[in-house]
Amino acid sequence: MKLNEIIPWGRTLEEYQLMFNLSPANLELKILGCGDGPASFNAEMTALGHSVISVDPIYQLSGEQIKQRVQNTYESVVSQVRQNSDRYVWNRFQNADELGQSRWATMERFLLDYEAGKVESRYQYQSLPNLEFDDHQFELGLCSHLLFSYSEHLSLDFHLDSIT
Repeated sequence: MKLNEIIPWGRTLEEYQLMFNLSPANLELKILGCGDGPASFNAEMTALGHSVISVDPIYQLSGEQIKQRVQNTYESVVSQVRQNSDRYVWNRFQNADELGQSRWATMERFLLDYEAGKVESRYQYQSLPNLEFDDHQFELGLCSHLLFSYSEHLSLDFHLDSIT
């Protein structure tokens, strides 16, 4: 996968649970999601009564602008996955098109919650490595693909500062 920029590409609650091995007890914690983008994780967690704040620079944009950014990168990403499908483990999705459809549905679920979430401060325009939160405000911090996926775009110092 060759990405010329950081792209908006979100995941679901179920995918977060699998990716981070989240237990039911973990879901009860106060969670900070860093670089969540158009993930439905926050929307789904909130609907279940859990506490999540998501931060991402993309949250400075309107819902329509975020949707446009996803549309602008969607075909490039899906076609690259399709071209390199033999390099992927297809145990969750059958192929690149199914993956793309899932990502699109995830983004739509996010957009249904986005404006209300911004009003409730669940979606905040902030960016690693400098976040404006109090120490110990959260019990669990999650960051899916922002770190380590964009080594050509984000320096080692950025990565280390973000982890710290």
